[in-house]
Amino acid sequence: MQQYYCENINDNVISFPEATARHVGSVLRMRVGEQILLTDGLGQKAVATILDIGKKNAMVQLSERSIVPPPSQSIALGIAFTKNPSRMEWMLEKITEIGIQDIYPLQCKRGEQGRIKEERFKNIINAAMCQSQQVFLPTLHDSIKLEDLLNKYNNATTLIAHCIPNEPKQELAHFSINNTSLILIGPEGDFSPEEVSLCLQKGAQAVSLGDTRLRTETAGLVAVTLLNAKK
Repeated sequence: MQQYYCENINDNVISFPEATARHVGSVLRMRVGEQILLTDGLGQKAVATILDIGKKNAMVQLSERSIVPPPSQSIALGIAFTKNPSRMEWMLEKITEIGIQDIYPLQCKRGEQGRIKEERFKNIINAAMCQSQQVFLPTLHDSIKLEDLLNKYNNATTLIAHCIPNEPKQELAHFSINNTSLILIGPEGDFSPEEVSLCLQKGAQAVSLGDTRLRTETAGLVAVTLLNAKK
């Protein structure tokens, strides 16, 4: 069944917003009596039976509610967003499908400082969650300074992937993680030596994502994939 996001699925009968109703009725051409899945993005899901469907509205009746326990391991990604938003959109979609809990746009010395397209990015994350039929919506946080993010995750396993040569790194594929992990990915010009030093002083451990130099969005995807393989 097709899955949709709905903030409140506690009522027995609910009305869809216009965009969802249009997709159910006009795109999927579903009819009264057919069923879809709903999730609140917080671990709760339900089966919804269509009671009424129009071009701009739809009413559904909920049943078969269930609660999925949260994942035992939490992954957070701190990454410097690129100037080209389409590259970030691609990454956000893929890491959501694979599994991610928190995403932090990083403010870095060599990074882009442009405005984050928050609403569009969140819509992409929402759609990817539903497409992959997950029930926990990743959180896209506000842009944050590197030091502030390190302080926020001071009790987590913090990893930094950087490209500075001749610096000791451990292969991420061989790394052991605990219940909460933060992986840091720098901008296209990489983290500055001062930023890497700060991370190491704060207890972060330097990791390698492989033998080739990756684009920022590719590095984010590879890092999340490798960490999920350890769950």
